[in-house]
Amino acid sequence: MKKFKGIIFDIDGTLTSTNELIFASFNHITEKYMNKTMTPKEIISLFGPTEDQIIEGWFNENHQEVKDDYYSYYSDNMLDSADLYPGIRELLTFLKSKNVKLSIYTGKGRSAALITLEKLNIDHIFDMIVTGSDVKDHKPSPEGINVFLEKFNLSPDEVLMIGDAPADVIAARRAGVKIASVVWDSYAKEEVLSLGSDYLFESVEELRIFFEEMMN
Repeated sequence: MKKFKGIIFDIDGTLTSTNELIFASFNHITEKYMNKTMTPKEIISLFGPTEDQIIEGWFNENHQEVKDDYYSYYSDNMLDSADLYPGIRELLTFLKSKNVKLSIYTGKGRSAALITLEKLNIDHIFDMIVTGSDVKDHKPSPEGINVFLEKFNLSPDEVLMIGDAPADVIAARRAGVKIASVVWDSYAKEEVLSLGSDYLFESVEELRIFFEEMMN
C-alpha cells in the first residue's frame, strides 16, 4: 500500500461534531435579527460561501454586529455542543509522528475554523490551514488542495484528501489526489456514496486501521 506524504482534512463532520452547532449558531442570528428559524436542510443549502459572506449578503449596515454575535455564540457554545470524534486526536498524533504533512481545507471562514481548532486544541498539529477565507473559489474548487501541493512540493499521487461531503470528492478529483470519504456524521451520505470515492470509512476506527497498516 502506497504511503501518503500529505493528508488534507475537512473539519465539520470529519474531525469535529460541529454540524449541530453551526445550525444553532445560524438560528441564533436569524431568530434574533430576522425573526425566523431555518431547518438544517435550509442551512446546508447555504454552504459554499463562508459565514462572513452569507451574513454580509443578508445584512447591510449592521453585518459586522451580526458576525460578531454569530462568532460569540459559536465560540461560547463550542465545548458544550461539539467535540472531536472519538479517536481523532490519537489519529492525528499518530500521523504527525510519522512526519506526514497535515493540512486543513475547509469551507468555513478563517474565524470559525480557528475557533474550532483552537478550542479543541488541535490547531498546532497542522502544517497548513486553508479556509474559505483564504481562497478565491470555494469548494468544490481544488484551490485549497493545490496550494498545499505547491507549498510542500508534493505530487498529487502523494496526497490524500479526507472529507464527508460531495464537495470534498469533487475538489479532490479536480486536483488529481485520492479521496477518502468519511460518513460517520455526513449530512449527505447517500450522495457521497453515489460518487464512488477511492476509499470509504464508516468509523474513525476503520480510518485508524487503514493508516496504521499503511504507515507501519
